[in-house]
Amino acid sequence: MGSVPFRDRDDAARQLAAALARFRDSRPVILAIPRGAVPMGRIIADALGGELDVVLVRKLGAPGNPEFAVGAVDERGMVSLNEHAAWAGADNAYVTREAERQLAVIRDRRASYRPGQTALSLSGRTVIVVDDGLATGSTMAAALKAVRAQGPEHLVCAIPVAAQDSLSLVSKLADEVVCLATPWPFNAVGQHYLDFTGVTDAQVAAILAAPASVPAPAAGSASAPVASGALPSTGTRVRVPAGEVILEGDLVIPPSPRGLVIFAHGSGSSRHSSRNRFVARALQQRHFATLLFDLLTPNEDRNPATRFDIPLLARRLDATLQWARAEPVGKKLPIGLFGASTGAAAAIVVAASRPEAVAAVVSRGGRPDLAGALALSQVRTHTLLIVGGADREVLDLNRSAGAAMRDWAELVVVPRATHLFEETGALEEVAAIAADWYERWLHGGASRRLG
Repeated sequence: MGSVPFRDRDDAARQLAAALARFRDSRPVILAIPRGAVPMGRIIADALGGELDVVLVRKLGAPGNPEFAVGAVDERGMVSLNEHAAWAGADNAYVTREAERQLAVIRDRRASYRPGQTALSLSGRTVIVVDDGLATGSTMAAALKAVRAQGPEHLVCAIPVAAQDSLSLVSKLADEVVCLATPWPFNAVGQHYLDFTGVTDAQVAAILAAPASVPAPAAGSASAPVASGALPSTGTRVRVPAGEVILEGDLVIPPSPRGLVIFAHGSGSSRHSSRNRFVARALQQRHFATLLFDLLTPNEDRNPATRFDIPLLARRLDATLQWARAEPVGKKLPIGLFGASTGAAAAIVVAASRPEAVAAVVSRGGRPDLAGALALSQVRTHTLLIVGGADREVLDLNRSAGAAMRDWAELVVVPRATHLFEETGALEEVAAIAADWYERWLHGGASRRLG
């Protein structure tokens, strides 16, 4: 049994390596699922005297909500669909298009992560597939199926922490499963780590290129993005009353803060979202306080329909805004909102109803259209819509929503980026653009109108 929560991925990897010690003499292949599991894979491979590579699978997002997985595709193009795929609107034509799009990303990543090299041969080998945790298990399931098709002698699934039902799913696909902890209730993987800092594509490439037993550049080093370095100040766990529930949050106040940014995560995510935490660290480096919190309780989040209940999400965000305004940090500082996916719709609804309290809004790959025509027309808050250039469906929805907000909205397109901004440098660009926007409207003058 592992000690949960883990300090960080390195701590989890060391504990997992100890549990896998019996494979030390088999020279196993360690296949890490990018990106978060790659630093773990390096530690495990070195401990077991094995070889490290990545197994490339991509989740298939639901129509209009790419963060909600309906299945996955592997490097060979094999598609695995979840039971709720049809319910989410993913018909055969959509699945085919989405699988082709994700396959293109997989090929680009293979070329970027291991330029000039092909994947390791797995036939007749002991293969250990590693991830930093299992929530739905769909990505791991696709990875195990892809590996099984290549004829390993013994296939092991190794994870530090997992939801019990997801563990049952993958246990049918591997010869052996090694899992350190199955806590209940299980919300998000990051909930079971004290530090769940995001891993960048540059770090993955550096780790794979580094010789065995030689540490690759760590987060915060000269080769890592500034946002993934150490926090500029100490975070505080907070509990926010919102009607009949209490919402868990993480508040970070850097020295000499110039504003407070409250994050509203997207559907199926939580305050532990690695992408939101990456952006939050960038803002903290620019002296903005940040508050990340859970919009839903663990029980509520189990219902897919609740994740799309924009009025409920907006009420929760509004309660958090009012709580922050009553706290010392919120009394002294201008406040901005940062929304992703459905969280962006909630942010716009709140900003439209409280223009005196919200000085700026940023949407990352958001669904502002879900805020509704009335809220969009009532926005009087400077709103930035950041969308990936390759995220065409969401881009069209943002263009329409931006037009409804007239001069109060500005659209910025990150070229070639997909919905989750997973391409090299894309999330760093999002963080820099967002920080510039907050500097302009939180610190530089919240009363000026666009145009």
